Amino acid sequence: MNLIFASQNHNKVKELKSILPSNLMIQSLSDIGFDKDIAETSLTIEGNSLLKAQTVYDKYKINCLSDDTGLEVDFLNGEPGVLSARYAGENASSKENIIKLLNRLDGVNVRSARFKTVVTLIFEGNVYQFEGIVEGEIAIKEMGLNGFGYDPVFVPKGSKVSFAQMSTSKKNQMSHRYLALKKASDFIDRLV
Repeated sequence: MNLIFASQNHNKVKELKSILPSNLMIQSLSDIGFDKDIAETSLTIEGNSLLKAQTVYDKYKINCLSDDTGLEVDFLNGEPGVLSARYAGENASSKENIIKLLNRLDGVNVRSARFKTVVTLIFEGNVYQFEGIVEGEIAIKEMGLNGFGYDPVFVPKGSKVSFAQMSTSKKNQMSHRYLALKKASDFIDRLV
């Protein structure tokens, strides 16, 4: 089965291919020559995930998958949430986003947070959404060099190391994206 993954993020594409079954032919937006940014204008993670999938499906009429992820910090009333990728500004780097987050939490002891991913599958015109959530906390400083985004400061519940200190395979066994993609993958297996 062919699926377009509605993302330009090479890290996400690589992670997706390592999680989904190998019998799925995954193409990224760059693989199909789609080089436009898809505006994430929704106020929710679910809405942005749907926007990306719907934009690609409407243009190509090919089954597609998209995701949107947010980091929700309890002390910050769910921030950065839907603005996670743009927390420090529209074109902010992951490093700038992390610096802003750590500055906002400076001196705060309660650092509980969660990563939330919503995967949208559009299959033969029907829309399905799957959610993955991993609880954890925000570290006091960056730790580790693997992963991307907020991985260096997110320590999942039950772990003493950040996502960025884990191997890709270990992270993929427990990540929010893995949990959502696993639900999507199981659903696709039942469809085909």
